[in-house]
Amino acid sequence: MNHTQTPFSSSDDDAGTMATAQQSAGSGNSTSMGPTLGGSRHWRDVFWLGIFLLHLISVGLALGVLGLNRFRKKDRLNIDQYTNRFLENQAGLTEDYWPLYAIAGAISTVIGWFWLLLLGSRSSQMMKVSVHLLTTYLAVLSVLCFWGKLFFWGVAFAIGSGLQFLYIISVIDRLPFTMLVLQRAVKMVWKLPEVMRVACAFMLVMLIWLALWSFGAAGVVASSMGDSGRWWLLVVFSVSLFWTGAVLCNTVHVIVSGMVFLVLIHGGREAASMPRNPLLQSLRYAVTTSFGSICYGSLFTAAIRTLRWEIRGFRSKIGNNECLLCCVDFLFHLVETLVRFFNKYAYVQIAVYGKSFNHSARDAWELFQSTGVEALIAYDCSGAVLLMGTLLGGLITGTCAVILTRIKHSDREMMMGSTAILMGMVLVGLAMVVVESAVTSIYICYAEDPLLIHRWDPEFFNQMSETLHQRLQHRSARVREGSSQNRLPNHIQETITV
Repeated sequence: MNHTQTPFSSSDDDAGTMATAQQSAGSGNSTSMGPTLGGSRHWRDVFWLGIFLLHLISVGLALGVLGLNRFRKKDRLNIDQYTNRFLENQAGLTEDYWPLYAIAGAISTVIGWFWLLLLGSRSSQMMKVSVHLLTTYLAVLSVLCFWGKLFFWGVAFAIGSGLQFLYIISVIDRLPFTMLVLQRAVKMVWKLPEVMRVACAFMLVMLIWLALWSFGAAGVVASSMGDSGRWWLLVVFSVSLFWTGAVLCNTVHVIVSGMVFLVLIHGGREAASMPRNPLLQSLRYAVTTSFGSICYGSLFTAAIRTLRWEIRGFRSKIGNNECLLCCVDFLFHLVETLVRFFNKYAYVQIAVYGKSFNHSARDAWELFQSTGVEALIAYDCSGAVLLMGTLLGGLITGTCAVILTRIKHSDREMMMGSTAILMGMVLVGLAMVVVESAVTSIYICYAEDPLLIHRWDPEFFNQMSETLHQRLQHRSARVREGSSQNRLPNHIQETITV
């Protein structure tokens, strides 16, 4: 399906887009899309694969050295002689803090597996809890931080709670459709038990890396350096952990997307045309030829997505403040340009066709814009809802770490808490990404060939098509309104001239 029209200029364009989608649903081109999971592939984005592996080795060595330097003996490797100028605190031992990280990892793992278990039977309730509970939880943390005289963290959590509340208010009308999409995505992945096993396996891999990471982080927390030095080291290691966790999450994303796409293409898991061992093929490509693309995309995609959600939510509630609207529109178009080259839908193209990351992101975005499905994606908040669940899991983990650290090491509770939040987000995110992968695959399939969704779930197809038609009409109405407002000043100017 390769359309060239732009579906946002008028109502006639909207009708044409819908007619095109309906013709595609009637004719069905699922056999011509040609996923290449069974063919040979070229290695993509090899440079970023090398950068990631080099980063992993160097950070792993640094973590091992810093953790070993305080393990059972203070300054075992005589590193303090190089940091004499920064010695401000009494040194501790790695084992004073390492068990606390282990407990935090265990808590976040339980939360992640708890999410996976409840997604099948209580998906709607779980999503609603994550949306509404996060605002309250952030507000409570803010009050507790102010009560404990931690003013910086109190302000940070208060701002987070306010932004979360404003975002929920701005997208409250989109939540019913978002919950519908998430429920269908859960329905899809719950019928693929091997997908759940993949998520659990990657959580175990992440736990192995976290054992080394927390060993080094505990050595940093236990060091005698000043607070600024320790915070800088923890920030560097946290950025490394964020990238590593994003790479593992997106690897799961590629594996699950390839599996879901094949199920939709072939009409079911047990279809005779289904290739043999599709999961193993997706896994093999994800960790070999496509791994460089995953490493590259993981650096930028999450930050750009989060910024885009916030700008979209704020932009929809500005009103008639033209000055503010102009500034926000500038940021919005800048982010939209970045989204063209960095978006999560690229991972489906990577899984199915084996393209490079930028090529996949550009093709996916052009597909959505040419078919009008981009209007539906902009209306959907499923990614933001899943991120809220991830943040909530991380905050619960961090709270537990702070409580445990406060008992014996009250002066270092925020260092432990902030790093434990990141650990919890990474582990819970590995559970959430299974559902997000199904959502992205559903949208790609709907844009490629609506018949695939119609064959899988006719009722869901009708709801998606109706919502898409409404969103296209809404955009056309806004374009006409903007055009009429622009014509009015010109008419007035001509009258004054006459």
